[in-house]
Order: sequence, then C-alpha cells, then structure tokens
Amino acid sequence: MNAHDTRNNPEPLVDADLAADHGLSPDEYQKVLDLIGRTPSFTELGIFSAMWNEHCSYKSSKKWLKTLPTTGKRVVLGPGENAGVVDIDDGQVVVFKMESHNHPSFIEPYQGAATGIGGILRDVFTMGARPIAAMNALRFGAVDHPKTRHLVAGVVAGIGGYGNSFGVPNVGGEVNFHKRYNGNILVNAFAAGLADADKIFLSKPTGVGLPVVYLGAKTGRDGIHGATMASAEFDDSIEEKRPTVQVGDPFTEKCLLEACMELMASGAVIAIQDMGAAGLTCSAVEMGAKGNLGIRLDLDNVPCREDAMTAYEMMLSESQERMLMVLDPTLENQARAIFEKWDLDFAIVGETTDDLRFRVFRDGVEVADLPIKDLGDEAPEYDRPWTMPVPRPALEHNDFADTDIAASLLTLIGSPDLASRRWVWEQYDHLIQGNTIVRPGSDAAIVRIAGHEKKALAFSSDVTPRYCDADPFEGGKQAVAECWRNLTASGATPLAITDNLNFGNPEKPEIMGTFVRAIQGIGEACKILDFPVVSGNVSLYNETNNEAILPTPTIAGVGLISDLRKIVPSGFTNISDIVLLVGAPDTWGTHLGQSLYLREIHSREDGPPPPVDLEQEKQAGDLVRSLIADGLVNAVHDCSDGGLGVTLAEMAIQSGIGAAITPPQTLSPVAAFFGEDQGRYVMTARLEDRAELWDRCEKAGVAIEEIGSTIAGELKLGNADAIFVKELQERHEAWFPQFMNM
Repeated sequence: MNAHDTRNNPEPLVDADLAADHGLSPDEYQKVLDLIGRTPSFTELGIFSAMWNEHCSYKSSKKWLKTLPTTGKRVVLGPGENAGVVDIDDGQVVVFKMESHNHPSFIEPYQGAATGIGGILRDVFTMGARPIAAMNALRFGAVDHPKTRHLVAGVVAGIGGYGNSFGVPNVGGEVNFHKRYNGNILVNAFAAGLADADKIFLSKPTGVGLPVVYLGAKTGRDGIHGATMASAEFDDSIEEKRPTVQVGDPFTEKCLLEACMELMASGAVIAIQDMGAAGLTCSAVEMGAKGNLGIRLDLDNVPCREDAMTAYEMMLSESQERMLMVLDPTLENQARAIFEKWDLDFAIVGETTDDLRFRVFRDGVEVADLPIKDLGDEAPEYDRPWTMPVPRPALEHNDFADTDIAASLLTLIGSPDLASRRWVWEQYDHLIQGNTIVRPGSDAAIVRIAGHEKKALAFSSDVTPRYCDADPFEGGKQAVAECWRNLTASGATPLAITDNLNFGNPEKPEIMGTFVRAIQGIGEACKILDFPVVSGNVSLYNETNNEAILPTPTIAGVGLISDLRKIVPSGFTNISDIVLLVGAPDTWGTHLGQSLYLREIHSREDGPPPPVDLEQEKQAGDLVRSLIADGLVNAVHDCSDGGLGVTLAEMAIQSGIGAAITPPQTLSPVAAFFGEDQGRYVMTARLEDRAELWDRCEKAGVAIEEIGSTIAGELKLGNADAIFVKELQERHEAWFPQFMNM
C-alpha cells in the first residue's frame, strides 16, 4: 500500500485507485459511496480502510467462527470483548486471549514481538484482570534460511524485553521451524489474568452525553496502517512497510496497568477499550457500535508526541500503551488525579451521542461523519468460495526394518522441532510474581493463584501444522485434543480455549477450504471435549510471493487445578516403577504418516496424519485426571511429536532416570516407538497399585498396557542399543545454543 504523507501537502483526491491502495476492493469502495452518498474525505477513507480490513472486521471468517461452541457451564463471557472470561470458583475468574503479531514481527522482529506482548496484556487488563501469565507460539522458517537466526534472536529478545520489564511471567509456548514460514513467520501471543467475578469491565457504553477519555501514552506516527498491512500478502517491497510497525514501551504499560486498576476501583469507568489495531478509530467505533451510540471526537484534544499530525494520521496511528474510556462525569477529577499520579495522559477527547454517527473534528473542521454501525458490527461479511481439501494418499514404502532405533531417537531428540527450548525460555522471566509452580518445558505450565495455598491454573499451547496441511479437519481436531491432553497430564481440568487461526490468502478457494475444514475440526473437538472457545484471533494473508504458510490454527488452553499437592511431574520419579501406556485401544504405535520420524530420518513429508477419536480422548482424559487426583500414578506425559520413543526420552531427560521397554514381537519397532497415534499417555506407578489401575481402566473402558519399568541411567527400547540418559540430555540441550551461536 502506498504511504501518503500529508504533513506538508494537501490531502490527496479520493478515488477508486486510492481506495485500492487502502486495501478496499472495487465493490467495497462502491459500498462506501452508497452508504454515505458522496465521495469520502481522505480521513474517512482511512477510517473505512481500518475498520473493513481483514484484521479488524473478520470479514472472511465471521461466517465460520459463528459455528464454534462458545458457551459452557464455566463460561462467563465468550468472544466479542477484549478477552474471554471463565469462572474458576471462589468468586474469581480467569481472563485470557491469544493474538497474532505476525507481519510486524517479520518486518521488525524486536518491536513486532514486543508490541505483540504489550497488546495482548492490554486486552487482559482492559477487562479489569491483573495479568499472571504469558505464553508465545512461534513459527520460523527453515534453519538454513539466511534470515531465520536473525528473526529468532529478535523475536525472543522482544518478548523478553517487554514481558520481563512489565513484570509478567512467560511460562510456556512453542517454537518450531519449517521452510513454509521462510517469508512469513508467526508470533502468537497469549496472556491470562485474574479478576473478581463481579468486577469485569466491558467496552459497551451506556448513556448519552458522557465524556470519552483518552488514557495513557501520547500519539505518534508509528504503526499507521498497521492493521491494513496485516491484512495483505507480502512481496519483495516488504522493507517499505517498516514504518507500519509500532514501537513499545513496557515501563509505560506497567504504569498504565496500575493506573487502570486504580481507575476501575474508583467506580469512574462506564466502558473501556484498548487502543490496539487501527488505534483510535477502532476503539472509538467499536465502543459506539456495541452501545448503539454515536461518538463525537475532537482530535485537537488528543495528546500527541509529534508536531502537526493530521486527522488521518491521528485516527490511524497504532502508537502503543493507550486506552479509550467512557467516564462517569461526576468522578472526572478523581480519575484525572489517578493518571496524573502515574505520569500518564488523561484527556477528554469526545462524548457519546444518540445519533449513531461517528463524527471527527480537527482544527474546528469536521473531517469525518460516518454511520457508526456500518463501520463496526455491520462491516462486510463474505461467504468466500472454498474447495474441499484433497486427502493425502496412504503412506507408501512403509518398510523401515533396517532403522537403527537408538540412533534415530538420538537424532530426533536433538532435531530443531524437538530439541530443548531452554535457550529461549531462559531469556524470559518465568518466575516473576513468585507463583510459577511448573516451569516451561513440561506438558503444561502451572501458576499458583495468589492467596490460595492449593489452587492453580495450567496453561498449554498446541498445534501440529503438518497435520493441518495434510488433513485440516483431523489437524484441527488434533490441535484441540493435544491441548486437552497436556492440561490433563498436568492434573488440570480443562476449562476453555482461545485460538489463533493463522492461514494464507482466503481469496484462494484451496486456502479457504483448509480454513473451513480446520474450523470444523476444532468445533467438533471442542463440543465433544466440552472445551469451549471463549476468545481468539484470525490472521489471514500469511503469504509471501504467493507462497502460504502451513495452516496453523494455534490452540491455547486453560485448566484448573484444585489441589497443587496432587500434581505429578512429566518426568520419571523413581527407579523400579512400572511404565504404563494408556489411552488408545491399540496402545502401541502404528501410524507413521506425517510423523517427525518420517521427516527427520527419511526427509519425507507424506501420508495422512493420525486420526483423532474424540470420544476415546474424553474417556482417557477423564480417567487420567482421576488417577492423578487419587495418587495412583507418579508421572504422566502425553504422547505427541515423535511418538512413544520421544515421550520416553523426554521423561528420562527431565529426571535423569531411564527405562527398559519391551514392545510386542509382532509390531514393527519403528511404528511401535515412532508412530504418532493419538490419545495416549505414558504413566508410571508403584507395582503394588497395578491391580487397582487395571480395575479402574477396565471400568472406564480405557486400554492400559504395562510396557516396562524404570531403571537407572539408561533408556533401552526393545532390542535396540541402550542409550545413556546423559547422552540423551546432552543431545537434547545442544541444538538450540549451537544454532544461535553459529
């Protein structure tokens, strides 16, 4: 999109070409003309561009998002506000959401990732919740791509630089690599906070003639057209988009958090909204549209940090650390004093009206007069054409009898997608606030709820993009099911999810078909697992030079732990425990299609992904949580990437204890140890509890098999050579530091 500098020049003439430069299609521009009955001003064109782009309007995805289950017995507030809200008993709620900052992070990795963290934190505390945890799901290009190391370093530094300074623990997430992200990385940021159930703040105002108040940092020229840029493909002109990336200040955000907490406690807030994508435009329009009110803004009162800013620039700036509030006018002085104490701007910039118009003034001149509902909740909605994805054929040439199981396991455990992420998470402060119980690197992170000795929340982020590419329906199901398993393995009751749906250009029927089928898979899994979607984000147009990313519908889940004393680790705990494989009817692995074994050992990415039996997932998960709660197992880890062999290796790496495992003679060792069949858990238990475990599994209709026992110092898989646990640990820890220090 062309940038238009209007500081020293008259506003450009608005026409169809300029509208196209602003991301509006010919039909959309014609709709603008029909709605207002005239040619829009330059500022009005910018407002329409901001509100009707994909990033803000969800115009390609709304039809399908409406099919997702968003209600449940614990859901207090589902999608539609800044974040979702879920009941966690004792008069408390957890508030959480995940959002993307993909395009900015590729252009300018440090600030792109940093402001992604800042934005998601504001989404949470705008609701009245104090942030207690953050996670990040990161996807980078091939490890041999010349930009990958630079992008990893910048993104990780940006996340740590902002989150550490703000004071929120970064407790988990994902980091993966694939060549399909070479030109378009993914940075998905998650945050969760705690609030009292009766003190949730919304963005829907009530009342006419109420002051609209600007809060926080000053407005600059950074981030102009950021939302529109995030709604377009990249090409070779990508460097020209660098000015659209916002610049963050975590120390100002920390002050904004504390000021907002005080402000909310004062009773002065009628409605409040974060200034995120599209800045002042989106926050004002969304507030007015939700409340069936008009909004009148006087931009002369907006605090600016740069001289001679035009109305166009002020309305589209995405400067960070800003809020918009509708204020109880009787408490104006008290509210102003709070923000002055924190050295933050507090300015009355408008009022609510009863005319359903969005009117904007600059230098005494009306620069915009638009129908607010048509800008907001009645923006365009498309039913884009889509084609059914073609299923991948069954795996051929499936005879891997000559595979060296031990050597393959060492390769896998030290490969880019499975190696330790310690290099990443040690740059984040995961212990600040003093409530992190389980650190990054386990199935799920666990954070104690302050003020409670036993109560905690568990967090996990999951998706397997190669599965989604091969079969988006099964891949969507699997992303939800794996998140469910990770929370379950930690002893938590899964409550709800937030999603971050990252796909390519929805105007291509094959991409739209992948999106639709992934949504259908996610929806089916959420219904059967009683795991509703309470918030989320859609990020489309993740393409560069016509090559799309792998479809990546990231699922972040939250679970509730009622008694911290009952949780068990994901690593082995004792020598001479029995090792159990629990879950799928055919507990041993059989499925090698789309497996990491196939990709890392044989350089193949073919075959269908493993199917997901959701009813079986529900039965197995409910049973596993009950076994943990009753103290019948002392270690639990779910089977996922790399299959049983990698699961066992990870349990050994975490504990320093090994295991001797005996697979059935009738099975291929490769399938047994590297098949990625779903719905399975590896558990250890005392020998004396064996009978009760079998009885509990039989009554629950869940398969269980004793596959070996824990031993000292080495991992022995069937007839393969034994591997010293120390060698596994060294391989696991080596790759990331070596890669980043090359």
